[in-house]
Amino acid sequence: MTHQPMGLEGVVAAETRLSHVDGERGELIIAGYPLAEIATNATFEEATWLLWHGRRPTPAELSAFHRELAGRRALPAATMALVQECAAGQVDAMDALRIAAGSISLAGEDAITIAASFPTMVASFWRVRHGLEPVAPRADLSHAANYLYMLDGEPPDHERVRALETYLNTVIDHGLNASTFTCRVICSTGSDLVSAVVGAIGALKGPLHGGAPGPALETVFEIGDASRAEAVLRRKIENGDRLMGFGHRVYKVRDPRADVLAVAAERLFTRGGDMSLYRLARDVEATALRLIEEYKPGRRLQTNVEFYTALLLHGLGLEVSLFTPTFAIGRVSGWIGHAFEQRAANRLIRPASEYVGARDLTWSGSVASAA
Repeated sequence: MTHQPMGLEGVVAAETRLSHVDGERGELIIAGYPLAEIATNATFEEATWLLWHGRRPTPAELSAFHRELAGRRALPAATMALVQECAAGQVDAMDALRIAAGSISLAGEDAITIAASFPTMVASFWRVRHGLEPVAPRADLSHAANYLYMLDGEPPDHERVRALETYLNTVIDHGLNASTFTCRVICSTGSDLVSAVVGAIGALKGPLHGGAPGPALETVFEIGDASRAEAVLRRKIENGDRLMGFGHRVYKVRDPRADVLAVAAERLFTRGGDMSLYRLARDVEATALRLIEEYKPGRRLQTNVEFYTALLLHGLGLEVSLFTPTFAIGRVSGWIGHAFEQRAANRLIRPASEYVGARDLTWSGSVASAA
């Protein structure tokens, strides 16, 4: 009997023009562009257009897209009521996003409405959860700038906007990951776009997919001083603890997203005038990589996107509970791009399973009492 790989690892389930992940070479291509080209040069609106249309927008197209996206940011009253109920009930932020996103159908099921609504849902939930009034979106701000504005109530400076935009572009798409695959499976049934996105949110919520950036930063804070890094990290490794922010299911070399975000974090902290946390994080990273090679030689556990995600988002003033929802604000454009692809050349995604249970049982007779 031939056993198929568990978790569908190595199984090709779709063809895509959206992104290519090469784990052996540490390469991520977004719609033909190396990640660093997209992340550091494009606006989030440009990156989203690229994924949805397969090419860069003209200036006129980009201007129109800005206006359309900005014009769809307000939430339906029922959606805002759900956001407020979730905040009052102290619901997890990702659960709140999942619940609220399901009601976006009230405003329409088009891609622009969905993408435009995500920052408003997340920011409104966070403010109400902290006893603050929601901030209405501004149509004159970019997607990234408006999100920071709705969180803080103050227009952000250029450096904060560029840092967030770099992050959103970095995580906008990443092959056929768990949430993207979930989105494509739902679309393959002929279901609607909102349902596919809500399913993707559910997959992203899991800590094995999108829920681990916070612990990566907690380790840095626990260490506190570079002189303690080796002792703390040795103890964690010898206790069998996983070093969060290191190792990846796909990448066998350094995650290219970590490189992009490391540069963005350095720029953000440099402009902020306090480099102490950034320097500590780099010292912790260097020590962790050295100890991993000492304790687990040949395992090829390198820095992944979680490590510098945590540092960058913390530098932007975001709480840990906002890390994964902010990831979703970026990734939803990728989900929608994959939904478009799936619809264009659809075939129901239905993998087979291998039965390993009992056979030839009979139902007659009484059931023995449990011991």
